[in-house]
Amino acid sequence: MSAVAPSSAAARKPAVPRNRIQRFMTSSVGLKVVMALTGLALSLFVLGHMLGNLQAFQGAEALNDYAKLLRKEPALLWTVRVGLLAMIVLHVYAFLALRQRNAAARPVAYGHKRAWRESTVASRTMKITGPLLLLFIIYHLLHMTAGAVHPDFIEGDVHHNVVTGLRGVVGVVYVVAMLFLAFHLWHGVWSMMGTLGFREGRYGSVGRHAATAFATVVAVGFALVPLMVMLGVIGPEGSAPPAEPAAVAPSQAE
Repeated sequence: MSAVAPSSAAARKPAVPRNRIQRFMTSSVGLKVVMALTGLALSLFVLGHMLGNLQAFQGAEALNDYAKLLRKEPALLWTVRVGLLAMIVLHVYAFLALRQRNAAARPVAYGHKRAWRESTVASRTMKITGPLLLLFIIYHLLHMTAGAVHPDFIEGDVHHNVVTGLRGVVGVVYVVAMLFLAFHLWHGVWSMMGTLGFREGRYGSVGRHAATAFATVVAVGFALVPLMVMLGVIGPEGSAPPAEPAAVAPSQAE
């Protein structure tokens, strides 16, 4: 007896994930949770990183001591770096997978006016700010961590690297990147709160205000350093005020 050939519909049926982790990671709910949790971890990191960068206002010694503290335990430092890389990869994966699902579920896009009415500037630009921020992170690592694209990189002298590396066009690039970060965090934090179970309306909600405040504080805190370097407030000698002139001793003739 000849075998019955499977129908074309059965042949096109996607494989069902075998375990719970696979089902979770391929479901819309699971992808949204992954994106929210990785976004939370990355948001906390950028907040801590921003606070650390503000050590530049206390002078060269304070900023360099902070950098030495971070490098005190290399194993811990590399564990954090690998963890952050994993968070970024999962975050990008979840975003791309959700975008593909949405496109498949809605092959005909909303009309232009309806799309603008039901979204914000931040949400409409997520697909732009995300890739731009990823490119900026790669550049920032090559610039301030590896020194590969830094004009005068000195290993271990973070203050010198900041002052000499954030002048001119490069400083402007950093400030513009922080504007992108503000928009990305603004929508991301608000969406994250909704995904994690906090019911937040689009206007006037606590979550909306919290997202706005968080994005503003982080972006402004980061942007202050390159701005102050370009304005000369943070310079080669640090930000400490100049010493008072020494008193002139009276002459022996007096």
